Amino acid sequence: MKVRDTYTCPLELTHDIIRGKWKPIILWQLGKGAASLSALQNDIEGIGQKMLLQHLGELQTFGMVQKELQEGYPLKVEYSLTDKGRRMLSIISAMQEIGIELMKEDGKEEFLKNKGLI
Repeated sequence: MKVRDTYTCPLELTHDIIRGKWKPIILWQLGKGAASLSALQNDIEGIGQKMLLQHLGELQTFGMVQKELQEGYPLKVEYSLTDKGRRMLSIISAMQEIGIELMKEDGKEEFLKNKGLI
């Protein structure tokens, strides 16, 4: 995603950073700790490697995620949140809490229990 030159308000920029189906989920997963590409792909059901790499790259561009190369063989790459990413995680956490409340109201407690969210 290209960073725009103009915005009508700061919320628009924040929205651009986390826009889409996968970015909030990627940030949420990285909030649990650094992870390799394959670990992220395993933890995020339904995301393809190409899409995951694209979104990780965009999150890196916005300074939310950092990529660290570990020496050795085989080469190991880990992704983690930056300080900005950890600040953004507080927004994602609030969204998660609201989603849990809405799912409870909709009778989806069993799903939430199976996911370990309640």
